[in-house]
Amino acid sequence: MDLESVIGIHPVKKKDSWKTVLTLAYQSLGIVYGDLSTSPLYVYKSTFAEDIQHSDTNEEIYGVLSFVFWTLTLIPLVKYVFIVLRANDNGEGGTFALYSLLCRHARVSSLPNCQVADQDLSEYNTKDGVVSPTKTTAGLTLKSTLEKYRVLQTVLLVLALIGTCMVIGDGVLTPAISVFSAVSGLELSMHKEQHRYVEVPVACAVLIFLFALQHYGTHKVGFLFAPIVITWLFCISAIGVYNIIHWNPHVYQALSPYYMYKFLKKTQRGGWMSLGGILLCITGSEAMFADLGHFSQLSIQIAFTFVVYPSLILAYMGQAAYLSMHHDLETDYRIGFYVSVPEKIRWPVLAIAILAAVVGSQAVITGTFSIIKQCTALGCFPKVKIVHTSSKVHGQIYIPEINWTLMLLCLSVTIGFRDTKRMGNASGLAVITVMLVTTCLMSLVMVLCWHKSIFLAICFIFFFGSIEALYFSASLIKFREGAWVPVALSFIFLVVMYVWHYGTQKKYESDVQNKVSINWLLGLGPNLGIVRVRGIGLIHTELVSGIPAVFSHFVTNLPAFHQVVVFLCVKSVPVPHVRPEERFLVGRVGPKEYRLYRCIARYGYHDIHKDDLEFEKDLVRSIAEFIRSERPECDMRLEESESDEKMTVVGTASSNLKGIRLSEDGGDCSERAGTSAELQEIRSPKKVRKRVRFVLPESPRIDRETQKELQELMEAREAGMAFILGHSYVRAKSGSGFMKRLVINIGYDFLRRNFRGPSYALSFPHASTLEVGMVYHV
Repeated sequence: MDLESVIGIHPVKKKDSWKTVLTLAYQSLGIVYGDLSTSPLYVYKSTFAEDIQHSDTNEEIYGVLSFVFWTLTLIPLVKYVFIVLRANDNGEGGTFALYSLLCRHARVSSLPNCQVADQDLSEYNTKDGVVSPTKTTAGLTLKSTLEKYRVLQTVLLVLALIGTCMVIGDGVLTPAISVFSAVSGLELSMHKEQHRYVEVPVACAVLIFLFALQHYGTHKVGFLFAPIVITWLFCISAIGVYNIIHWNPHVYQALSPYYMYKFLKKTQRGGWMSLGGILLCITGSEAMFADLGHFSQLSIQIAFTFVVYPSLILAYMGQAAYLSMHHDLETDYRIGFYVSVPEKIRWPVLAIAILAAVVGSQAVITGTFSIIKQCTALGCFPKVKIVHTSSKVHGQIYIPEINWTLMLLCLSVTIGFRDTKRMGNASGLAVITVMLVTTCLMSLVMVLCWHKSIFLAICFIFFFGSIEALYFSASLIKFREGAWVPVALSFIFLVVMYVWHYGTQKKYESDVQNKVSINWLLGLGPNLGIVRVRGIGLIHTELVSGIPAVFSHFVTNLPAFHQVVVFLCVKSVPVPHVRPEERFLVGRVGPKEYRLYRCIARYGYHDIHKDDLEFEKDLVRSIAEFIRSERPECDMRLEESESDEKMTVVGTASSNLKGIRLSEDGGDCSERAGTSAELQEIRSPKKVRKRVRFVLPESPRIDRETQKELQELMEAREAGMAFILGHSYVRAKSGSGFMKRLVINIGYDFLRRNFRGPSYALSFPHASTLEVGMVYHV
């Protein structure tokens, strides 16, 4: 979940003082645990809804408490806090973090424009940016198997997408069940005929208010999140202690796993089906891993182990203690949490519960925005409008289309179900599916990334997978009683994601097949056979090498072009962040006198694209630095071999429009030549760089030809910049199969027409933008 704006910090460093760690632990209580801490509102109510018959003994109550205790202990505490949190992607967590981690240790990436140079990024690997080869025999075998079979790569991608879709589905269900359960406390203060007419409207009003506030951002009220959750945790733990002492001090006996056996033996099929309600006690556990990038591993471990975990255990024990002494009231099993609250404090607790439910829902909603952004960055979701609601911290985002879609779906679920039982069935299936996906991906991470034995990975997936499979089966059996909702939602989002990903790949393959050869460009001459006018022509392309067909289409139909041409490719790489000094890859296309450059801007899936002015400044600076640091003797030697492009890593640390970063000369040319492939990537020498003004310095180290080229770049920049946006449309060939025509001609075409183009393209003035279209038949 992308909530760093709420807490006002950036991802933390590895070594923090205890003061910093404890501060982060305090802040994490309001961000990470809002959802998990509100689960006592509906766990017992969902568990005892219908599956377990009323009994005069405590075996059912003790059995449920035993299941809750061991589920909270094994899944959130042991699995997530002590194991999964270690599988971070340079401090980032979540389903896509695990997938990107696997993509870097095995060539299974879904991004079509990956380059060898991307592996040199500092954050490409978890250990100081150094490539760590797989050491074990099992790891090598698994790696080669995944890289050999395309179907396994597709299965891995679909698995990650299923987990992502279930997280989005949870973004619909969690606000509905949390707010509705909190509002259900009105049931004890009104007649049955009245509360059913008040409960749903109040819950809907709270939901509408919650979603309507999203575009303001939560940074203004974020400081209240942690106190609200802490107050709520104190309330439920204090009420739990009171109920234990007042009603049943011996309820601790239920913590023995023996009561789980007695529970299942007595209730049999009904007890197994009730596990879908017990499952809700770990709702929100995935947030500990997903929000890892905004805190630290130690801070999350401290907050859960010493605050959240004991508070939840006391709350559930208190409810069990109360229910164990009130067998005479049938409604006690139906109402759940509020019946165990002393009557004198029910209204204050109701108010705090509603606030805690809003905080937990806010975290899930913002997390949905974040995961949609990650999917978009990795080419698995259509482009959407991303609004940054904080001018100081870029972490907080708001996606209007997704926000209103979630609101309509939340209202539909609330109005359609009107009870926590079916909402709980739906939410439980979404939660346990995400956990199963995490378990599967973690077993691969253990072998490929941690270089552990395959036996250990099998033990991990067998132990935790068996527990989660038991809960999954109990949730899936209630498919017709509400569990169909996350399946339907996930299916819709999965179809959208896969259609978009498939169409994007086909479009890129067509761009590669139709790109123009360098010989065609050389035949045009330095003037490209046309009049060169002042200014910079910025041609957007998805290609990382070669000349796009849209350029030849433009040149052959118009008689003029700009004196400086830049082929711009803005691409995402499977890392959370790309450092500014490694942002750009810059190279030449053709000889120097052609003034054609290629610039590849690389962004991580958590990076924020700069606005047009800043991006334009960085782009011009990177080209100027490339011109300045290029060495003629190396160029001549490389031109004798092949016509592959030579790319140089260029930083963008300078924020001055007139400043460029220059690298000192030195190094061996052979180190820059790289390896021969579709695209040769060359790193600039690792020397100390210095900052100079973007003017022509009177220095003998810059030859006349370089001065002239820099002068032309400066003049072209002052004359203005035009953006040529190439649109590549794909259509299925005549004679293609029905499914292919359905996906390409209808599905992908519909998404392309109804969603947005690249966000950086929207920021350019319309008067300076020219769109050129190409149609490919695939």
